[in-house]
Amino acid sequence: MPLSEWELWACANQVLRAHGDKAALHVAEQLGALALRQDAEGIAAWQEIARRIEQLQANPRPSQRN
Repeated sequence: MPLSEWELWACANQVLRAHGDKAALHVAEQLGALALRQDAEGIAAWQEIARRIEQLQANPRPSQRN
């Protein structure tokens, strides 16, 4: 079952929080592991997550202050 838009954005955000400037490396590692398993659905999901990570990095949200 494919991930929803919300889930894809949540995954992208979590990868950025967890891996910071090494997020692209993490995505590449995930894609490599999935390619070895020939998991086309997993590859497609991580490619979508990667696109969202790129968008988040290109348009960072301003920090919110309380």
